Amino acid sequence: MGVLDHFSEIFTVDKKSKGPRSRRRPLQTVELKVKMDCDGCERRVRNAVCSLKGAKTVDVNRKQSRVTVTGYVDPNKVLKKVKSTGKRAEFWPYVAANLVPYPYVAQAYDKKAPSGFVKNVVQALPSPNSPYDRLATLFSDENPHACSIM
Repeated sequence: MGVLDHFSEIFTVDKKSKGPRSRRRPLQTVELKVKMDCDGCERRVRNAVCSLKGAKTVDVNRKQSRVTVTGYVDPNKVLKKVKSTGKRAEFWPYVAANLVPYPYVAQAYDKKAPSGFVKNVVQALPSPNSPYDRLATLFSDENPHACSIM
């Protein structure tokens, strides 16, 4: 190790001591639902998002009304930047239908959802302590403690 390397290690300023401004954001993907009608809308949204600091890739799919931004960005700043173009935008509310264990939940199907997607809603699983389930399993063949009157 040389003399200059030794002195540079002694006199370097630790970036972590500067506070939260020096922290780098993690690499993440932000997906937004943005209503776009024409090429001009698509270009306006793309230019706005590309101007964000830390955005590495921007994918605009006008057919699905979907904007995907990958990079070292804050999701709320991306949403705010897209809304500044005058377009209605929200975080991507859909999830692939094959990834949902119980897609047959109220409000899961949306007419505006792209094909193969369902709305990302809380999956309604019955509570094990609900009175309806206790009564339904009272006469079940799968319940070993079921009533044997039949």
